[in-house]
Amino acid sequence: MITIEHLQFGYRGGPTVLDLDAFTLPAKSNALVVGPSGCGKTTLLHLVAGLLSPTRGRIEVDGQELGRLSPAARDRFRGRHIGVVLQQFHLLPTLTALQNLLVAQTIIGQVADRAAAQSMLEALGVGEFASAYPHRLSIGQQQRVAIARALVNRPRLVLADEPTSNLDDEACAVVADLLIDATQHHGAALLVATHDSRLRARIPRELVLPRRAVVEALA
Repeated sequence: MITIEHLQFGYRGGPTVLDLDAFTLPAKSNALVVGPSGCGKTTLLHLVAGLLSPTRGRIEVDGQELGRLSPAARDRFRGRHIGVVLQQFHLLPTLTALQNLLVAQTIIGQVADRAAAQSMLEALGVGEFASAYPHRLSIGQQQRVAIARALVNRPRLVLADEPTSNLDDEACAVVADLLIDATQHHGAALLVATHDSRLRARIPRELVLPRRAVVEALA
């Protein structure tokens, strides 16, 4: 699902902030990206999502080398093949929970499928809030809607950035199980950037990013 080779990234005029020799993630599998603050966990997810372009190296997702795509083509590819759950949920505040999912469908050129979107909300336990606006939802409910939005287009890969930060143990377990169960149910791979060691009990495979160090491929 993901193949990375000789990846480097640095912001324009700045030092290299991510240096990754090799990494692979098979289809339908799960892994954590861990390491100290500032090691590039979020940057790596943004690169895999095609939100950033590497300074050097190659990223392939679901058989497509991202560097061969134009920015517009990367956006279309991400919409069809990659679901992203950011630390800030970025739900559109003027749209209901259901409408947030419908936008995710139409933005990639699909016809809005209300039944499929409603079914995804139901699967994530927030079906009864389909007509609610984000500010009317609890943080946990917003997170479930964000996960539903990431899954509504049946992506092959889901990327989650710090999904359990600032959660107590019970809420952490709920969110972790929700992500793992939902992606497994839909046959998607899952890559989670986190500093939360509690997730290791549920996702034992790890990619460790030392600060500005070359990381070898996972065994």
